[in-house]
Order: sequence, then C-alpha cells, then structure tokens
Amino acid sequence: MFKKEEQRWDKFVIHADKKIKLKDLLVDDLGFSIRAISKIKRQENLYVNSEKVRPSHIVEENDIVEIILDERQSDFMSQDLGVEVLYDDFDIMVMDKPPFMVVHPTKSHNLDTLANAASFVLNQKRQECKIRFINRLDMNTSGLVMIGKNAYAHHRLSSDMEKDLIDKRYIAIVKGRVKEDFGTIDEPIYRENEDTIKRIVDSRGQKSITHYKVIKRFDDASVLSIKLETGRTHQIRVHLSHIGHGIIGDELYGYVDENMINRQALHACQLEFNQPRTGKRINIKSDLPNDMKRLIEILEEVDDNK
Repeated sequence: MFKKEEQRWDKFVIHADKKIKLKDLLVDDLGFSIRAISKIKRQENLYVNSEKVRPSHIVEENDIVEIILDERQSDFMSQDLGVEVLYDDFDIMVMDKPPFMVVHPTKSHNLDTLANAASFVLNQKRQECKIRFINRLDMNTSGLVMIGKNAYAHHRLSSDMEKDLIDKRYIAIVKGRVKEDFGTIDEPIYRENEDTIKRIVDSRGQKSITHYKVIKRFDDASVLSIKLETGRTHQIRVHLSHIGHGIIGDELYGYVDENMINRQALHACQLEFNQPRTGKRINIKSDLPNDMKRLIEILEEVDDNK
C-alpha cells in the first residue's frame, strides 16, 4: 500500500502512495480511529515533509507523513517479576503470564501483577508507554497476554479481536473422557447478578462460541485444544462445565483435587494476529507450564496402575 519508514512505539512514519486528504489516509488506509485523529489534531502532532499540518491537508504521492503517537506513561510500579517476553516490536509486546498472577492491579492486588512486570520491561527499554491490555486472563490461568504500546495498536487489535481476526488457542485438561474428537459449544453466557463473579449458560446471556479438539484421552480425563470465537468472561470454564467436563483444578466450575494441581488446568498457548502497521501475520506460542505437564504425568500414572 505504501512505503514505510523507520517505526517507533511513539512515532508512525510512511511515504504516501497517492494524492489524498490526510484524514482519509489516516482513517481508510491506516485504520486510525476518529477519536485518535481528534487527539492528534488537538495536540498538533501531524507532519508532512517535516512541516506541521492539519487533517484536512492534501498529501501527494511520496510525501513523508509523520504522526507523533503522544503517550503518557502508565503509573504502575515497576517490578522485575521474571515474566518472559515472547514477542516485542514498536506496537506490541506479548508476555507469558505465569499462574497465580493478576493481569491488572486492583485494590487487593496492587503489586506483583503483569502490569507491574510490563512496566519494568518497558522502563528497561526506555519506552514511556501507556500499558493497554488487548486480552486478559484469569489470575489462575497461565499463558499469552498481548499489550498495546500506543492507542493506535490498541484500537487496531481490539477491532481485529471483535472481527475474530485474532486466533486465540488454549490447552485445557478436563474431568472425564470426552467422546467426540471435535466439537463446538454455542451457548449464551449470563451473569445472574452483580454480587457474584460466577457465570452460567442462559438464554438471557451474550452469544458465546467455543471450539474444542481432543488431543489426548485418559480413563477419566481429557486434554483439549480450545479455540475461542468470542471472548466472554470465564467462557471456556463455563462452556466445558456445561457439557459435563469441568476443568481439573477449577474451584468455581470444575473438579478440584489439590494432589493433582492447585489451580485450573488452563493455559493460553497460542496467539496469531496481524501486526497493526505492517499487516504481517504473527504467530506466538507458549509451552505448557510445568504444573500442567505434571498433571498429565499423574493421569498417565493413574491409567498405567489400573
């Protein structure tokens, strides 16, 4: 579409490839939101050939367009928590969240969160970004979490998430022997009242679709590959419980045996998405954590001893 210049988390630079109003280029070709353009206009952060311009400016072919992505740094306390970064570029960072870690600070968990860990990594890189989570995981779910480094990346990836252009896959270890090799659970999920965090399958709820595939079967358990088509709170946990195969270790919806695992056996193992600026398809994978590997070993031992 156009030739790109050197990119930074706080700057977007391209060569225009046609004569066009700058606002139309930003919206139609680059995917900026109207809200973002209003902010850029207000802050006078648009340049063409190094001269400050307004969104109504007409750019010509081969003009160099520069957009300053003005960001305020998040005020999360920086902590070196040893969380692995599996992907990092000028727009996105993907971190491999361990179990028992909250993603975003709350009143009861204002430290030792993924946001604190992300702040440390960005500070080390001297990138003063506002941390914007594209996806989130429950505290006891491990795996891949994507962070947008600027409002542009957050908008583009959130839009892709709504359009099912981001492939999110999980591994779950569930109670019982799942009979079908493949299946789709298309059931609405509903929160009965604000006093509970628990969700249920109910016709009053939001449309929710979960696809699953059996990877391995045991005598009384199954390992499933899960693909989400929608992203409701607790969706995988609710849907698997609904079909009679709750996740092992899930205190709210599943089957608990702390001798096997002391948290829900659910891991976000893969994210595939389009890089917002380049359009390149990115595929990130995370290895199964040790506690889930150990659970599989336990299930194999149980079957061998029967």
